[in-house]
Amino acid sequence: MEASVILPILKKKLAFLSGGKDRRSGLILTIPLCLEQTNMDELSVTLDYLLSIPSEKCKARGFTVIVDGRKSQWNVVKTVVLMLQNVVPAEVSLVCVVKPDEFWDKKVTHFCFWKEKDRLGFEVILVSANKLTRYIEPCQLTEDFGGSLTYDHMDWLNKRLVFEKFTKESTSLLDELALINNGSDKGNEQEKERSVDLNFLPSVDPETVLQTGHELLSELQQRRFNGSDGGVSWSPMDDELLAQPQVMKLLDSLREQYTRYQEVCRQRSKRTQLEEIQQKVMQVVNWLEGPGSEQLRAQWGIGDSIRASQALQQKHEEIESQHSEWFAVYVELNQQIAALLNAGDEEDLVELKSLQQQLSDVCYRQASQLEFRQNLLQAALEFHGVAQDLSQQLDGLLGMLCVDVAPADGASIQQTLKLLEEKLKSVDVGLQGLREKGQGLLDQISNQASWAYGKDVTIENKENVDHIQGVMEDMQLRKQRCEDMVDVRRLKMLQMVQLFKCEEDASQAVEWLSELLDALLKTHIRLGDDAQETKVLLEKHRKFVDVAQSTYDYGRQLLQATVVLCQSLRCTSRSSGDTLPRLNRVWKQFTVASEERVHRLEMAIAFHSNAEKILQDCPEEPEAMNDEEQFEEIEAIGKSLLDRLTIPVVYPDGTEQYFGSPSDMASTAEHIRDRMKLVSLKRQQLRHPEMVTTES
Repeated sequence: MEASVILPILKKKLAFLSGGKDRRSGLILTIPLCLEQTNMDELSVTLDYLLSIPSEKCKARGFTVIVDGRKSQWNVVKTVVLMLQNVVPAEVSLVCVVKPDEFWDKKVTHFCFWKEKDRLGFEVILVSANKLTRYIEPCQLTEDFGGSLTYDHMDWLNKRLVFEKFTKESTSLLDELALINNGSDKGNEQEKERSVDLNFLPSVDPETVLQTGHELLSELQQRRFNGSDGGVSWSPMDDELLAQPQVMKLLDSLREQYTRYQEVCRQRSKRTQLEEIQQKVMQVVNWLEGPGSEQLRAQWGIGDSIRASQALQQKHEEIESQHSEWFAVYVELNQQIAALLNAGDEEDLVELKSLQQQLSDVCYRQASQLEFRQNLLQAALEFHGVAQDLSQQLDGLLGMLCVDVAPADGASIQQTLKLLEEKLKSVDVGLQGLREKGQGLLDQISNQASWAYGKDVTIENKENVDHIQGVMEDMQLRKQRCEDMVDVRRLKMLQMVQLFKCEEDASQAVEWLSELLDALLKTHIRLGDDAQETKVLLEKHRKFVDVAQSTYDYGRQLLQATVVLCQSLRCTSRSSGDTLPRLNRVWKQFTVASEERVHRLEMAIAFHSNAEKILQDCPEEPEAMNDEEQFEEIEAIGKSLLDRLTIPVVYPDGTEQYFGSPSDMASTAEHIRDRMKLVSLKRQQLRHPEMVTTES
């Protein structure tokens, strides 16, 4: 019978064990009767429960029952005493009926309990409350009977409920733990296959039960300690009533079974964790070797343009994103396996290391394949980028070559030629870069491992190789065509440069010839003071004419070269059309001026030579000096020369130009006149010698 079942009845305190003992160490059972009618059935149930608590050893000592009838009727007291005969006849040794002081005196004689001793099986005495100490020590009596023993019925009832709950739960828990532990020790496969709720989790929490038991034991030990030191009576749940030893025994058994249970749980948890890890490892491995590998097998191309390669890269990033989720699981599993390896048993090390190795091999192999694919696509993207840049450069160069070069000037042609050479050089550099990128990409493809664990990838690689080689060959052919066109354009532009150079030089020749003409007219004006000087001037003039002749011939040759170059270039020179007339016009002007200069110098030589002969005394030729014709000739030459100095040079186009300035001509004419005067004076001397003598 449990207290929780009859809790309402026990709360009525119809009977109780206060913990006190009689002089024979028998327990004292107190039945406090009240003014109200006592329910005998409830009292019987209470007595049955209370008498089930002590041990057989305690029961053998007998009970002293105190029936407190001070607040009850005699017939109720008698009924209770008679009831004890049926409830606890063997255990009751003495029944003390506490009577009112004067209330029952007349009625005692109506029923003598001592006469019924043999029939009842125990002795019944009537005693007042103040005389109970004759039979029971005061320290074993509660305050109701003048004793010093403290008893709190509700406290006892609560502790009893706790004790019974702990006893029930601990006993049930011990059975469950023993079943679990024994099943684990036997290694029964059927037990291991039971569900977690039935086999692995007890109905109550062992920690809670143990905590309850420790608190209960601490309470029992504390009450006993207080009782021994303070003189307070013991609780009915002391060592005598098996409370403390039973709790200690249950706690010891619980600790033992719980320790074994924890180890079983640890082993099973470890096994479960190992099985979960193994299951997750296989999930990772199966996905990477299955769908993951299939995704990579389906992606083998490198694209035929930048956009295609970028699309493949984007697709590969999606594949990498899916792989990253599984790689994250791999990292977590690897950490769990490492933790188990550090704290695992020897029997699990081999299996854990095998799982770890298998997982690492698959993940690293898949990661290397992803990295290889990413590097391949990046190399393909760079290759197509270089190919696109080179194609644009070739298009620009071709467009430049397809535009006809309009002659402008030599400097612009040189600049265009320089730009053309730079573009061709840039194309060479781009083609070299394309070859390097292409060769690197081909090397990567040739080193490609089989992603299908044995699948032949030759066909896919051949398509990629053919595409790369085709792009490089196409760029090489386009570059070669551009080079050929550049050679033709270079030759044409060089001819144009030469044409402009010839035209410029021809124009320069015209300028030089004009400058020579200008110098002839402005600076070549002296006729000399004597015949010798005039001859020197004539010789210088002839050399000057030779320079002009060379300049004219050089200009003619340049103009002839421009005609040939224009015919070769199939174009019309813009400058050669007016340069030749200019050159011829200047040359004719120079020729006319030069001839005039020669005539004047020759006349000056004749004049000075004849004048000098006459003016010099030459006795060897008296006839000559006296020849009148010579004087006349000198005079005629002098006058002709003076007249010529005043006449301008008339060019073929009708224009006129004077030698030097008027002052220059006046100075030259004055010198001639002076010479003519000397000749005239000499003539007079020869005609009239006496005039010379007289004058002398």
